[in-house]
Amino acid sequence: MTDQPTGQPSKRLFIKTYGCQMNVYDSERMADVLRPLGYAATDRPEDADFVILNTCHIREKAAEKVYSELGRLKAIRAERIEQGLPRSTIAVAGCVAQAEGQEIIRRQPAVDMVVGPQAYHQIPELLARAARDKGERLAAAFEAEAKFDSLPADRAVKGVTAFLTVQEGCDKFCSFCVVPYTRGAEWSRPAGAILDEARALADKGVREVTLLGQNVNAYDGTGADGSVWTLAKLARAIAEIPGLDRIRYTTSHPNDMSDDLIAAHGELDALMPYLHLPVQSGSDRILRLMNRKHSADSYLKVIDKVRVARPDLAISGDFIVGFPGETERDFEDTMNLVRAVNHASAFSFRYSRRPGTPAAAMPGQVPDEVAEDRLQRLQALLFEQQTTFNASQAGKTLNVLFEKPGRHRDQAIGRSPYLQSVHVEDAKGLIGRIVPVKITSGQQNSLAGELIVETA
Repeated sequence: MTDQPTGQPSKRLFIKTYGCQMNVYDSERMADVLRPLGYAATDRPEDADFVILNTCHIREKAAEKVYSELGRLKAIRAERIEQGLPRSTIAVAGCVAQAEGQEIIRRQPAVDMVVGPQAYHQIPELLARAARDKGERLAAAFEAEAKFDSLPADRAVKGVTAFLTVQEGCDKFCSFCVVPYTRGAEWSRPAGAILDEARALADKGVREVTLLGQNVNAYDGTGADGSVWTLAKLARAIAEIPGLDRIRYTTSHPNDMSDDLIAAHGELDALMPYLHLPVQSGSDRILRLMNRKHSADSYLKVIDKVRVARPDLAISGDFIVGFPGETERDFEDTMNLVRAVNHASAFSFRYSRRPGTPAAAMPGQVPDEVAEDRLQRLQALLFEQQTTFNASQAGKTLNVLFEKPGRHRDQAIGRSPYLQSVHVEDAKGLIGRIVPVKITSGQQNSLAGELIVETA
């Protein structure tokens, strides 16, 4: 963040972010909203005048973890007051805020405000109310358009990569998921507003943007002439912005992998050859119970089509094991799908019961020890696939976007087109540049490489 405006007292802001990339984007934008009020970032809640917990509601016991953290923040605030420091303001934002609402303030009166993910542009107003100790302390409306219209045009940029939210909400209603209830219906930002933000990021030195949405490939924003833009059309327009050389997007749904988006993977150099496409299960029976509206076979056909368009494409996925009713045969169907796809990376979880979702009341809840055993077997296979994929990069030359210095002298760390972390020695002065690197070795989570002599 930039320095506070001249003449305003120094105020410190601490934001703790839980969960997905969209929450990371939201936290950055909350900081942008508060910057004109004189708030500068701090890494310690003990030093903060304003503390925000930007929460995620996806995993089990998410709310309880928030209340535990709130108890710690309450104690920190008491210590500050004893030391004669100003009373800190405490806010709960994000999806737990949306789901729990006023209950958060009832259970933990130390909370000064509760802000849903579509309402954080209202934080300055809530701060004013908190200072007066009067007025509503809850903002949880589903008004995505109002939020984005109210955000500052100037974003603080911390590096050469940036997240850019283009779509919010979900209409899929998977039976295990709380997102439709905490983020609302699908809504896409106008194309012009996204392009303006992308140009501003490029002007600040950003070289790579990741387009974000709960169902980002369902993007259907309007253009200046009123026409509907797809994600593929948006990506093509962003690729024309000078300085923006790399485009990624997440998270996608298999049913929204349109033909024009698949074609863009083969035609658009800026669109990185890495696709995160969650499937959740390889069992058609479990997919029906999950209300995923696709089959294992239809998922594999989408993967085949994208790989035909872009043969060097790497696939990432999401998996849930132990879903209610899952049998050992269902689990083996998932393992077989994983073997068929051969993932470069993946995220896998035990099923987590979320109150209020249809799956929470389903019969056949799988015992924890069974689900944990299946998760360990699945992760062993995914670990093997990821390690093999990374090792297969040895000897190849990959274009690496250098993002930050490494721990060693003159070392730099960047990202490959496949999103792997790449460590290179003798790379001083390359931050922000995209440089060809010969990969010398690959481990589970990273690659090592060396600069090609001509480039160095």
